[in-house]
Amino acid sequence: MNLEHLIRMANQIGTFFAAMPDRAEALEGIANHIHKFWEARMRRELAAAIEAGQAEALLPIVREALSKHPSPA
Repeated sequence: MNLEHLIRMANQIGTFFAAMPDRAEALEGIANHIHKFWEARMRRELAAAIEAGQAEALLPIVREALSKHPSPA
């Protein structure tokens, strides 16, 4: 899958949840949405891009959400 597309989709999710008044709830919501609705290969590709420093366009809230709530193995 195209990395730019994954980042764009993750950022859209992040933008939606960023409007929530409770930041902890927003972070959990972002991670849960990605874990529930993305295929494992999509999650792995995004995680690898983050680890390799190739996801600079990823919103900080999305990066924080995925860092605090990593995908289950």
